Amino acid sequence: MEQLVIRDADVIDGSGAPSYRADVVVDGGRIVSIVKEAAAAGCQRPRAVRELDAEGLVLSPGFIDMHAHSDLALLRDPDHSAKAAQGVTLEVLGQDGLSYAPVDDRTLAEVRRAIAGWNGHGDDIDFDWRSVGEYLDRLDRGIAVNAAYLIPQGTVRALAVGWEDREATPAELDRMRRLVAEGMAQGAVGLSSGLTYTPGMYAPDAELTELCRVVAEYGGYYCPHHRSYGAGALEAYAEMVTLAREADCPLHLAHATMNFGVNEGRAPELLALLDEALAAGADITLDTYPYTPGSTTLAALLPSWANEGGPAAALARLADDETSGRVRHHLESVGSDGCHGVPVEWDTIEISGVTDPALTDYVGRTVQESADARGESPWTTARRLLVAGRLGTTILQHVGHEENVRTIMRHPVHTGGSDGILQGTKPHPRAYGTFPHYLGHYVRELGVLTLEECVAHLTSRPAARLRLPDRGLVREGYRADVVLFDPETVAAGSTFDQPRTLPTGIPHVLINGRFVIENGHRTDELAGRSVRNAPL
Repeated sequence: MEQLVIRDADVIDGSGAPSYRADVVVDGGRIVSIVKEAAAAGCQRPRAVRELDAEGLVLSPGFIDMHAHSDLALLRDPDHSAKAAQGVTLEVLGQDGLSYAPVDDRTLAEVRRAIAGWNGHGDDIDFDWRSVGEYLDRLDRGIAVNAAYLIPQGTVRALAVGWEDREATPAELDRMRRLVAEGMAQGAVGLSSGLTYTPGMYAPDAELTELCRVVAEYGGYYCPHHRSYGAGALEAYAEMVTLAREADCPLHLAHATMNFGVNEGRAPELLALLDEALAAGADITLDTYPYTPGSTTLAALLPSWANEGGPAAALARLADDETSGRVRHHLESVGSDGCHGVPVEWDTIEISGVTDPALTDYVGRTVQESADARGESPWTTARRLLVAGRLGTTILQHVGHEENVRTIMRHPVHTGGSDGILQGTKPHPRAYGTFPHYLGHYVRELGVLTLEECVAHLTSRPAARLRLPDRGLVREGYRADVVLFDPETVAAGSTFDQPRTLPTGIPHVLINGRFVIENGHRTDELAGRSVRNAPL
């Protein structure tokens, strides 16, 4: 007898097709049968060891988070309800060009410092891996949700070239090609870049194109955080489209939005650019989160020259009064490349997390508010946070536009990605709320998408980008990565004031046929494993 039958579910299968009533039978980690309208037809209903009454619930494929920063969180936090409770059954890690494999001892120490604001310092982690394959093997010991991995181009460059702003030598470029090929062969699904983060931003397009050619040979995709989401954003998008087409590599645009005042109302221009490329045969997808503010580290706003040489060199520059004055000028008057070419507006920069407990009072306030309270310039406040926090201070950046968010999420190649940073006292609510916020706010309350459309955006479309042959749809033979939610009550509990509140209306989540959320509560199952690139 089979393991589980889920009775009378309203199945939204991920294809975009209308829902239907069915009994869904799960066994051995897979969906073994789907019996449509069994009760109404009066036919023999499937039986199993366990039955779950799904009356009033939608059964859909599990949600795929195409942009996650859980690289260490999955290892340190077996519960990981931040994602499991949202119905996320797969996260894509290694984002924005910086993560923890492939590395050597030197590069690992540098990367840990550079992205402590994203993932913590990692003092509680046993870094017993160095290669991509070893990291994926570590995940396979048991994690809360499934995970795929992108090779981080900035980490590869740090390993082969260092943190200097210069072109790679032919030997260094060859080494980067080999590192990417090895990572893809070991199971990575593609390559990410953070082209406003050092050292990845120092790579010219010709270098990136060469690495993308390697990725394409293995059936992967390129996922850039491109060179600007502010001034010159459209040009930056066009640059990535041209680069990917030159390399004949599929392109997935990370957190694809149009931010800052210069881009208000310009989302249709971005979509026109993409539609033209798609019509010409380009293979492009994108992801977004359903909120207007962004989130990153305060150090990410610095001009690239201030970060050259790595974290220690950046801190030395900030400690020097004369050099610090130059940094301030670039931030406030010129518009640094780290701040997307737009002069920083300190009243839009809210501190969300600090690594030094002595700085806790700054959390929840903008830099401008803290500076006014202390009777000092915003740069004096920001400099203190950077130096005392050892570059680990995280921020919310309130520079987005709601009409752009809604316009982009309607596009046929759109997928969902939380870009969720789980660190900090007051993280962005997208880390805990992205997927139920899509379903509750943008589907039920606003009607921006139909429920069937939205589920397709969050399931089958990302599964197709990842080339997963047995995930992303409710089909017989597919993995039993499924979520059951109440379409009338599903909602994000997380807010900007209470960002760690779990969602409502998602009582059950199964990963590989095992309940990780049951009756609204996290079980002790570690059902997730690495999901590796399938050979061509």
